Amino acid sequence: MNDPRVAELLEFVRIPSVSAQSEHAGDMERCADWLVSKLLRMGLDVRKEKTPGNPVVLGKTARDPAKKTVLIYGHYDVQPPEPLELWTTPPFDPEIRDGRVYGRGASDNKGQILAHILGVEEALSEGPLPVNVIFLIEGEEEVGSAHLAEFMEKHRAELACDAIAISDTGMAAEGHPTLSYALRGIAAMEVRVYGPSHDLHSGIYGGAVANPATAAARLIASLHDSTGRVAIDGFYDAVQPMQDWERIAATESPLSDAAIAEQAGVTELFGESGYSAVERIGARPTAEINGIGSGYQGEGSKTVLPAEATFKITFRLVANQKPETILALARQHFEKLCPPGIRLEIMDGHGGEPFFLNPRGSQGAAACRALESVFGKKPALTREGGSIPILADFEKILGHTALLLALASPDCRAHSPNENFPVENFLTGIRLNKALLRELAG
Repeated sequence: MNDPRVAELLEFVRIPSVSAQSEHAGDMERCADWLVSKLLRMGLDVRKEKTPGNPVVLGKTARDPAKKTVLIYGHYDVQPPEPLELWTTPPFDPEIRDGRVYGRGASDNKGQILAHILGVEEALSEGPLPVNVIFLIEGEEEVGSAHLAEFMEKHRAELACDAIAISDTGMAAEGHPTLSYALRGIAAMEVRVYGPSHDLHSGIYGGAVANPATAAARLIASLHDSTGRVAIDGFYDAVQPMQDWERIAATESPLSDAAIAEQAGVTELFGESGYSAVERIGARPTAEINGIGSGYQGEGSKTVLPAEATFKITFRLVANQKPETILALARQHFEKLCPPGIRLEIMDGHGGEPFFLNPRGSQGAAACRALESVFGKKPALTREGGSIPILADFEKILGHTALLLALASPDCRAHSPNENFPVENFLTGIRLNKALLRELAG
């Protein structure tokens, strides 16, 4: 493929900008410099700003006070590529196969943010932009955006805008325009369950000493009732019921329960009764065990009563739920049910607030018009199950709820081997950027 725009994407993906691995610190700088050079060639006012971690790239078009300002956010860091043996081609030697660019970061987020950059570049070549544009591109999204909120606070006046656009989410179905209007928040917790001072002979002490593995299993089982509903007192107090238009949107979504089952590799779905799987993964909060361990795990048997057990849990939260509130309720729940002879150590982990945008507001409607004009069909309105905690900081600091316009395919394999990005999605994203800026100008 001789398209110079695709060639730029391949060049961008070749840089192994893995933020989680210290040996790639030089590559992080090189990738930020690549973006600076690209934006400079477009005629933008650009600089690379240091942070305590990886640099932020800030690029701005000439500001016209008579025009609205749109901030476009993205990230240039990528996930670690391991396990390398599962890649068909090397993760940082991108290749086009069957109309898709394969390489780490092709979809998350280099292809998506570059589509916006090239959209602005093409629009500038055609004449004055309908809006002012600010590019805010960070290098720590894949490790929690630890320094972005501080950066935004420090540069609040310079980042003042009228709208925020982000493409870092997935389409409801291949080639189907999608506006994600809600994401779930997250609250993480680790529970350590202690019993005797050391592993005991299960024959000599079994039946006389409380077993931490059994206690952990009972605590885990206490999290849900038989219908799949979370059984922690007060867990649903702040949850608002789905509105009629939301349930209609879920029904009309090209993502189906059958597709979810196929993607997950299961023959039957399970979850809170009264909701479809599409509704549950976006609009309902959850409690999920992410890991559990206790006792002997080697070959054969070893008859011990283990001294301790551990389990890790994350709660996915919906609008109005607060991570700190949910963690406090979970702590009370476990402490209340802790059996005699068992001691608990409960450690709160990271948290992030849920995200919600009214897609029927003026900016949501503008985004929908842009999506429909480019894709030629009405966009799906989706509530996604994942979390992007930095979105709450955008709203708190800059005063705007972000527009999440998906360009990644459902099977893009983000964070996995053989990550990919359809060339058609990339080129469509360039057109979408131009359409979105026109719509937001009005």
